Amino acid sequence: MPIVPGSLLDRSPQLDRGRLVRDLVPPPRFDAERFSTYRPDPTEPSQAAAVERLERYAARLGQRGGGRWFARRKAVDDGRGVYLDGGFGVGKTHLLASLWHEASGTKAFGTFVEYTNLVGALGFQPTVEALSGHQLVCIDEFELDDPGDTVLMATLLGRLATAGVSLAATSNTLPDALGAGRFAAEDFLREIQALSAKFEVLTVDGPDYRHRDTVDSPPPSSEDEVRAGVEREGGVLDHFIDVTRHLATVHPSRYRSMLDGVTAVGWTHVRPVTDQAVALRLVVLADRLYDADIPVFASGLPLGDLFSAEMLAGGYRKKYFRAISRLTALARHDLR
Repeated sequence: MPIVPGSLLDRSPQLDRGRLVRDLVPPPRFDAERFSTYRPDPTEPSQAAAVERLERYAARLGQRGGGRWFARRKAVDDGRGVYLDGGFGVGKTHLLASLWHEASGTKAFGTFVEYTNLVGALGFQPTVEALSGHQLVCIDEFELDDPGDTVLMATLLGRLATAGVSLAATSNTLPDALGAGRFAAEDFLREIQALSAKFEVLTVDGPDYRHRDTVDSPPPSSEDEVRAGVEREGGVLDHFIDVTRHLATVHPSRYRSMLDGVTAVGWTHVRPVTDQAVALRLVVLADRLYDADIPVFASGLPLGDLFSAEMLAGGYRKKYFRAISRLTALARHDLR
C-alpha cells in the first residue's frame, strides 16, 4: 500500500511560552562545536584573535557565576557585550555557539528574528522577565529591518544589560550601520547609537560573499520526483501556495514546533514570491528548516529564483539571499 504523505497544513501548534524560552539554544548542527573545533585561517589573523578574545570573555562569565546579586551585576570587562562582524562563511555562528557552550549558568541563543518573535508572542515585559535571570544572551544574525525593531531591541537589550545580562551577537553589518538601506535610519540614530555602545566589535575577516548576486541552485524536481522523495523520507507534501497561506496563520515563533518530527518537506508548483510579508515568513521557515537539517524537495520554479529581482535589490536582500542559500543547500540531495 502506498504511503500517504502528511501535510504542514495539519500542523498548527499552540503557543507554549515555556518552550519558546527553552528552545533558545544553538541549532543541532552546532551541538558538538567548540572553540577547539574552530579552524582559524592562518592568513586571516583576526579569526584567531576572535577566538582568543571570546575565550577570555567566557572565562570572565564563569567568574561571575554563583556570586552575590551585586557581583552578578558587575559588568564583564568594560561593560560591553561582544559583537562579531564579518562576511558569510567565516564561522561567526560557530564562534557564537562555542561561547554559549563554554559559558556557565542560564543562557539563551537565538537569531535576531527569534527574539523579536519572542516579544511578539509573550509581550515585552514578560520577555524581559524571562531573560533577565540569564547569565548570557546570544543573538545571531543581528539586523534591524524597520523602526519598530530598532526601538524594540534597543530597549530590550538596555533592560537586559541593566539586569546584568551579558550580550553577544553576530552580524554582517557593523552596529552603527544597522538599518542602513531599510528605513530612515537617521531618524532613529539615538537608538542605533545606543545599541552600538553596548558592544565591543570583533571583526572576523575572510572571504566575504555579502555582495554576491547569484546562488548556485539545483534544477527543480518533477512532481513525481518530489512525491517519491517525500515518501522515501516519510515527510510532508504540499502545494507551495498552500504552504505560504498556512504560514500566515501560524505565529513565526511556532515554526520550530510546527516542524517537530518532520523528516522532509515537499513543495509542488513553486512560484515567484512578490509579496514582502509572504517572503519574510518564508525566510523564517527556511531558517528553521536549515536549523533542523530537513531536506527539501521542490518542483516548479528553481528555488534560486524564488524572490523577485526587486526584492533581491532591496533592503532585505541579505535575508533573501540567506534563505535561498539555505533552501538550495537543503535541496541538494545528491550531496547529502
